[in-house]
Amino acid sequence: MLVDTHCHLDAAEFDRDRASVIERALAAGVGRMVVPAVAGAAFPAVAALCRDVPQCRPAYGIHPLYVSAAQEDDLGLLRTSLASGDALAVGEIGLDFYVADRDEARQRQFFQAQLRLAREFDLPVILHLRRAVDAVLKDLREHGVRRGIAHAFNGSRQQADAFIAMGFKLGFGGAMTYDGSRRIRALAAGLPDEALVLETDAPDIPPQWLERGRNQPGELPRIAAILAELRQTSTQAIAAVTTANAAAALPGLLEPSPPR
Repeated sequence: MLVDTHCHLDAAEFDRDRASVIERALAAGVGRMVVPAVAGAAFPAVAALCRDVPQCRPAYGIHPLYVSAAQEDDLGLLRTSLASGDALAVGEIGLDFYVADRDEARQRQFFQAQLRLAREFDLPVILHLRRAVDAVLKDLREHGVRRGIAHAFNGSRQQADAFIAMGFKLGFGGAMTYDGSRRIRALAAGLPDEALVLETDAPDIPPQWLERGRNQPGELPRIAAILAELRQTSTQAIAAVTTANAAAALPGLLEPSPPR
């Protein structure tokens, strides 16, 4: 079985064919799909999707690129969603210093508030850290959060080792499939087995063969095959180790879905 640790199946890009996208993923051997919310308004849709599809599991969080439109009440809504008991993690949360017109202070305000909620509910976090790896590590240390997944990791080996030392797994997906992604491919090849999980970030970060088209969880087997090639091992071995790592990062992932 494969686990897609990060796919936005609630996104509008899937509205016309969401059921068939999920069916193709399941037929391809993707047995679990983690669906992280990005804004308070998305929490109900993510919850409903994961109730309807037992192989999908929810995470709730406010993405750093959505905090400009967020209200303070959204943190209360997040608390309520986490208290419902179905969340695998707090996510997708973090910092994004790539965009030019960012409000770093507001991003950090929301990130730190969500880290406090992760501590309160004893949940792992699913992290967004584009151009902000060191700042994310700093806030994690200050708030004592030591479990989760660094999504779409693209940092240095030293930064990777810092996350691993803190108990985090690192997410690899479509970016790894490009020959020109040398740093990502080197990390994917050289990191210890216990550090790696697979993801698609569907509908985003499409692998090379989609030519910038819509990504989906059904692409995960081919992504796993690329990782196996880079690590000179079998796809079956990659499936086994990344599934075990995902379960370690997100306790309850492999348990049966609660009755509807």
